[in-house]
Amino acid sequence: MIKIFFLFLSFFCLNLSAMIIDNLNDVRANWSAISDQVMGGISEVNFYEIEENGEKFYRLEGDVSTENNGGFIQSRVGVYLNSNDFEGIRLKIRGNNNEYFVHLRAPRMMPWNYYYAEFYASNEWQIIELPLSSFKYSRNQKQGLDFKSIRSIGLVAYGKDFTAQLDIANIELY
Repeated sequence: MIKIFFLFLSFFCLNLSAMIIDNLNDVRANWSAISDQVMGGISEVNFYEIEENGEKFYRLEGDVSTENNGGFIQSRVGVYLNSNDFEGIRLKIRGNNNEYFVHLRAPRMMPWNYYYAEFYASNEWQIIELPLSSFKYSRNQKQGLDFKSIRSIGLVAYGKDFTAQLDIANIELY
């Protein structure tokens, strides 16, 4: 009984340290969607909200094309963090059995610079935790991440020709 109590207490305390960015219920974020068309690419992006079996979620979908030096679609949300107290990003997602990325950007970064972590989205709902220590810098793999300077989080389909479909039901920091 004592073990169950401490397990429950540990789980409860972990949830207290989380910061919800968007759960499609009481906490909503202002998302924007972009594609490589901003730089001459031809990828097509759609981002919208769906309700299925009483569950709400966002869907990022489109055709990713590497033609014309392109190759990405992205949905991004602005964040203002003034703390390094978080350990990572937690997502509730499902997809079409493909690899996707989370991109983190700071204000003075050039558009082609970002921190990134890769994840696999199966066709079943899953919760994925991406520790901040797993993020790499796009230009210098040895450069560390100052998380409190991050101003946007992007969910990205990138780098190959494919039809992307990523469903997002929750995003939070833990």
